[in-house]
Amino acid sequence: MQNASANALVPREAAHPTPMADIQRIAQHLTRLNIAALPRNYELFHEAIIGLNAGLAQDIAALGAQPQQAMLDELGLKYRLVGHCGLAGETSRNEASRMLREVAERLAEGLRHKDAFARACGTILKSFSGNDNQSLTAFLGEIDYLSASLATVLSAETEIADKLQDDIKRLETLERGISAMQSAAVADRITGLPNRIALNRQIADLYQRDEGFAGSALVMVDIDNFTDLNDRYGTQAGNKLLKKLAALFRKSVKKNDFVARTAADEFAFLFANVGMQDAMTIAERLRASVEDNLVFATSDRADRGRLTISIGVALSTDAATPGQLQANARVALLAAQTNPRQPVQAFRH
Repeated sequence: MQNASANALVPREAAHPTPMADIQRIAQHLTRLNIAALPRNYELFHEAIIGLNAGLAQDIAALGAQPQQAMLDELGLKYRLVGHCGLAGETSRNEASRMLREVAERLAEGLRHKDAFARACGTILKSFSGNDNQSLTAFLGEIDYLSASLATVLSAETEIADKLQDDIKRLETLERGISAMQSAAVADRITGLPNRIALNRQIADLYQRDEGFAGSALVMVDIDNFTDLNDRYGTQAGNKLLKKLAALFRKSVKKNDFVARTAADEFAFLFANVGMQDAMTIAERLRASVEDNLVFATSDRADRGRLTISIGVALSTDAATPGQLQANARVALLAAQTNPRQPVQAFRH
């Protein structure tokens, strides 16, 4: 692994800065670059700075001073950030609305051609019924006129049918794009695991079920000193470790369990039908599995090249709301982070 090149957007501070400190740092970057303090811009810079996304940080830096909002939004869509998925959805809805208006206009034009043809037929029939002495030449002339009118109607119908087929294909493409963005909104870009939004939904669903929310455990996992690892070996190496960790975690869950990456250095599990004793056993097994299997190459003899984690465990029976359950697990995780000798901690009343 090689050291990453210095980048003004890549953090070099403590591994666990406070949320307020994160917001202040992002605000400073926005002010320096004269960027509007929009929620989606905060998300963009949070992913680059706090999320240690070196590729995004480099893309932002390449925009130069005072980047245009449209350029920033393009980056948000490129990296499929949650706050920018709404932009894609809005763009798709606007495009679909425009296409539907065009279809309505073409259908209306086709109806006008049909009405004109019907009126021509009616006029000719009246002229024939009221004039028995009309010549063959005049009759043939009327027939030629009707043929020309019918040809116009058929041509318009064919054009409408062709354009409708094209519009259907375009709408299907838009639908696939919207579906992809919706999926991206609840998926972590690096590991492919569900993200924090997906976890929040999963916990909310747990508390809304008819059978109640008893019997589940929320397990929060933090990678120890992950920012230091990124600083020392580079974000690409850090991303590889995250992918390996995600693969290991996927193998650790059963069908009814859930795992997500919730922050740059955090994961969360939701285990069904477990008590505290079983949950702690699972958490200890997770810790041992990571420390036994996640080994990486290093030229530093003082560094064993092993990944360690801290874990906090909380039960749904001890929390009346989804927010309280997450808060309890966070308290347990903080206790584990501050006590390296006991890296797995349970929330206790």
